[in-house]
Amino acid sequence: MTTELPRWCKSSYSDNGGNCIEVATNLAAPRDLVPIRDSKNPNGPVLNVPAHAFTAFVTEVKTGQFGTA
Repeated sequence: MTTELPRWCKSSYSDNGGNCIEVATNLAAPRDLVPIRDSKNPNGPVLNVPAHAFTAFVTEVKTGQFGTA
């Protein structure tokens, strides 16, 4: 079992408007999960998403599956 800690990052597209999430993709391979948290609350709850589900989500965002707001 790995003891590697999450390395948090947010998108380079973030404009610091306060509506950002941070992800720790460094855990995708060793733990098969991608932790996600609210960038405004770094000590708050973390949502652990299976790596394959996160990959599918990102792919669908990139291909426009969710439309635009």
